[in-house]
Amino acid sequence: MKYFLTCLIFILCFEGYSQNTEKDDVKIGLVLSGGGAKGLAHIGVLKVIDSLGVKIDYVAGTSMGAIIGSLYASGYTGKQLDSIFNEIDFDTLINDDLPRASKAFYERDNSEKYAVTLPFENFKIKLPSALSRGQNTYALFSKLTLHVSEINDFSKLPIPFFCIATDIETGQAVMLDSGNLAQSIMASGALPTLFQPVIIDGQMLIDGGVVNNYPIDGLRAKGMDIIIGVDVQDGLASREELTSAPDVLVQINNFRTINDMKLKVKKTDIYIKPDIKEYSVISFSEGSKIIESGKQATIAKMDALKKLTDKNSSEIKSKINSKAKDSIIINNIVIKGNKQYTRAYILGKLRLKTNEKISYDYFNSGINNLIATNNFDSFEYKLKNSENKEGYNLTANLVETKITSFLKLGLHFDDLYKSAALVNLTKKRWLFDNDVASLDIILGDNVRYNLEYFIDKGFYWSIGLKSRYNQFNKDINAKLLLDDAQISGSGLNKIDAKLQDQTNQIYLQTLFRKDFALSAGLEHKRLEVKTETLATNNETNEFVFESTDYLSVFGGLKLDTYDNKYFPKKGVYFNGDLHMYLFASSFNESFDNFSIAKANMGYAFSVSNKLAFNLQTGGGFKIGDKSTRTLDFALGGNGYNLINNFIPFVGYDFISLTGNSFVKASLTADYQIFKKHHITLEGNWANVEDNIFETGEWFTLPDYRGYALGYAIETFVGPIQAKYSYSPEQGRSYWFFNVGFWY
Repeated sequence: MKYFLTCLIFILCFEGYSQNTEKDDVKIGLVLSGGGAKGLAHIGVLKVIDSLGVKIDYVAGTSMGAIIGSLYASGYTGKQLDSIFNEIDFDTLINDDLPRASKAFYERDNSEKYAVTLPFENFKIKLPSALSRGQNTYALFSKLTLHVSEINDFSKLPIPFFCIATDIETGQAVMLDSGNLAQSIMASGALPTLFQPVIIDGQMLIDGGVVNNYPIDGLRAKGMDIIIGVDVQDGLASREELTSAPDVLVQINNFRTINDMKLKVKKTDIYIKPDIKEYSVISFSEGSKIIESGKQATIAKMDALKKLTDKNSSEIKSKINSKAKDSIIINNIVIKGNKQYTRAYILGKLRLKTNEKISYDYFNSGINNLIATNNFDSFEYKLKNSENKEGYNLTANLVETKITSFLKLGLHFDDLYKSAALVNLTKKRWLFDNDVASLDIILGDNVRYNLEYFIDKGFYWSIGLKSRYNQFNKDINAKLLLDDAQISGSGLNKIDAKLQDQTNQIYLQTLFRKDFALSAGLEHKRLEVKTETLATNNETNEFVFESTDYLSVFGGLKLDTYDNKYFPKKGVYFNGDLHMYLFASSFNESFDNFSIAKANMGYAFSVSNKLAFNLQTGGGFKIGDKSTRTLDFALGGNGYNLINNFIPFVGYDFISLTGNSFVKASLTADYQIFKKHHITLEGNWANVEDNIFETGEWFTLPDYRGYALGYAIETFVGPIQAKYSYSPEQGRSYWFFNVGFWY
């Protein structure tokens, strides 16, 4: 009897399916499950469906299924989606990496010093709700759906669509079938801990896969006769595969979903299950293989799919006239949610003016500028066609960051300062809405600090305060400390000295054309240089070369469009500085006014995806009194952010080549053998001596040459690098090592 009933049910189901496929008005629904990177298999499925000419009447999806399903519903073909997703850098997308150029100079310096940043409030660490704000992802979705941005009812899309999200407060499934399409699919794919929750109509929404990863029932309720389902979810692992605690937790989490699917598979008329078990939810680098798996799984269902094809139908064509527009006009701008930050501040960061034609890339870079301030948790926007006018109206909803204090940490080692651990406390909106205060305490072989306060007024005059203390012990070229007679009398070429430098500045800074920063200010410098080598005082056992307070005025011009500080592939760089020293304390008895001018410029370019070159040149000179030698130029060593007039020069140790003027050129070839691993070949050439611009020595063949071969790895603490350098003049070599960001 049981066998007879089973056969009867099978026959009835088959007859019902056959009758449905023969109806002239059969409605075909497509349901796409979530599965992270595994969801790329949906693209392979869609390519086959399109090639057969199967017309889909409704699409439903969750998470990655919602993302791909929404784009298909908005008019993209499977082939177009294949091209789109093959061009995406998923690491940049998911990690919310913003282009370096989008950050203001102050924010740029901060982001290139710290390995870890933690919200800090009431003396407690407050972990963020997610690793990523998802702003890059939202920007991508907004651009891809721009052509349907005026559609609020998703049933009015080229193919009707809905997706599923989860209300994190109630645990209930939420069907999203109207509103902002980009925001809706962002909510459906907001994987917990990876992306922060999305607020829609007062509900806090996360990934729909938590409660309904295969929304077939909702799709059937839309009146669909036949449902094609694509399942990219994990199955249960065997005991041999459960080798770690995370494996067990994933297995437990999959119990409900897999049991749920046992019922839903029976409700699916054409069930497609790609063979993607070997891939994970983050296997985006294997995207092409995953897409191919989806294609092959669909080909296996070819006979069933052909029954859904009209006799006269052909391959499905795109319903989009063109890709997202390259240029747009914004006619009206509405900003909502701002309280601490004015509309003028926000528009200044966005660089938007109404009724002005701009490229979409320019529009997106303005949004990056705003997000890079880290003053906003989210910036959700929608471009909607203007009525009776060419262009769009922009409506933006932003959420200001409530936490204004941050604890930041870093690690570093180099051959000058040795080992160092960095602890930073940053406070935003301390005295004003657009200010930031930052204190670095650097512990290790050479204790240092760096205190900064900045009131950011963008293109108006901003105000800054800096106080920086540095110290190190090093063999220093005697010419930086002694005159020729003293060197001749002592017979010393190098002196083991301890240098201590405290520099305090107050300055004004303004921006023009975004990438240029012009600054001017006052500086106090306390410089001490001591040694035990020439000690004559039995009490202190130290000989003091320098213990002077200097006062100066300074001005600077900086341009920086490098895409990466340490390994640039494109961009230009210029940094010019003029210091006029007006006063020195009594230790420097022979002081008279002098000025020091210096500049450095660079140009980076790529010849392939892996090979880039960085060409740099620089120079400097002293004007006026020449007797104060401790602030002269000193070349040698490797690194960044060196104090005073110390200039890196591979092939020589730190502070080896000195003079009151210099010229230098360098060329670096950077070959990225695989992601974040670099082999560098570097050459630098220089003339450095007293008064080379007066003697004409600056325009002769270089007196000093140095070459270096290096290997570097980019890590979250900064670059880890080793360089072997050689100087033909010395006939000797040096190794340089550094770990972490320079500070």
